[in-house]
Amino acid sequence: MGEAKNKARETVEEEPLSPCSRLFNSPDFNCAIIVTMGSRVKGDTPAIIHGLEHTLVNHPRFSSILEMNNGKKGKPRWVRTKVKVEEHVIVPDIDPDIENPDQYLEDYISKLTTIPMDLSKPLWEMHLLGLKTLNAESFAILKIHHSLGDGMSLMSLLLACTRKTSDPQALPTVAVQKKRFGPSCNSGFFNKIWWLFVGLWFILRLLFNTFVDILMFAFTIFFLRDTETPLLAKPGSELNPKRFIHRIISFDDVKLVKNAMKMTVNDVLLGVTQAGLSRYLSRRYDQEATPKSKESMRKIRLRSAIMINLRPNTGIEALADMMAKKSKCRWGNLFGYILLPFSVGLEADPLEYVRQAKATIDRKKNSLEAVFSMAFFKLILKVLGLKVKSKSDFLQS
Repeated sequence: MGEAKNKARETVEEEPLSPCSRLFNSPDFNCAIIVTMGSRVKGDTPAIIHGLEHTLVNHPRFSSILEMNNGKKGKPRWVRTKVKVEEHVIVPDIDPDIENPDQYLEDYISKLTTIPMDLSKPLWEMHLLGLKTLNAESFAILKIHHSLGDGMSLMSLLLACTRKTSDPQALPTVAVQKKRFGPSCNSGFFNKIWWLFVGLWFILRLLFNTFVDILMFAFTIFFLRDTETPLLAKPGSELNPKRFIHRIISFDDVKLVKNAMKMTVNDVLLGVTQAGLSRYLSRRYDQEATPKSKESMRKIRLRSAIMINLRPNTGIEALADMMAKKSKCRWGNLFGYILLPFSVGLEADPLEYVRQAKATIDRKKNSLEAVFSMAFFKLILKVLGLKVKSKSDFLQS
């Protein structure tokens, strides 16, 4: 029976794992994406299963199992298989009179991160929780192994699985802001000369910023560490169980600040994060808003590794067509890392955190650090191997 099973798999399509997928499947770097979605109505399990059977399951990654050693030349491979959606949709039995539903949700997600995924079936699952909280009537929790794709791919795929409420046959529309850079066709000679100097200045600044970022990248790998704070993880703690706490903020408030200060949503969210970390550290160190305490807190070196998408957004139409007609579409993990420094300090004006965040992000946008980091890690993975790459990953420190 085992031989018949192997022969059946030989007739289906096989695809080798990319370097990023191999890394995400390594024991030292086993990584999954958790997505929590709340709904204003009770979840309809049969309808959700029916929808998944006609959308998500048609995607090659979501209908393939991982063969670690049985692929061609003994290399890991994706092997297409028949998917039983019922095995991937989990509906836990929840007491309707539970005292603290929000606490239950956080505990459920935290426990979910400690359970390894079953390699005998496609590496995704959906948990449907009939749990009523202050903000939702029910929840859907997606657990997807990172080797299936990155965040941008998964967000595009999720949108491609949905339809407009006004037109059940139409895909949702996503606003894309197009920016024009450079002189127009009718610009005069001196205007074109001016734009030439602007372009040269942009290139010089891009090269300088990239050089500085690569230098800091190298220093961080070899000896430069963040300041010892309660936020700094200890070696080996990356594999310890984590606790997930969620808080809901008003997106209208975020857009209000964004429009008033002429910046992006990410600028505002980074500013809020800096303000929260600064206040947390000030409480831990019993600091007050004095000039001396401000100066001492500014000496704290606190950075985060941020994933940056390195390709144009995967088109929703292309993904929807792929799932409907089983055509091909670009997919996978294509991102780089940047080292994002947080500005820690006590500010009298809360908006100062947002201004500092915008300055930091604008500086990082004028750099090729993310492209370099992707090329560097691929080179390490190719030359030194997967185990060396996992152990040398400075982002865990």
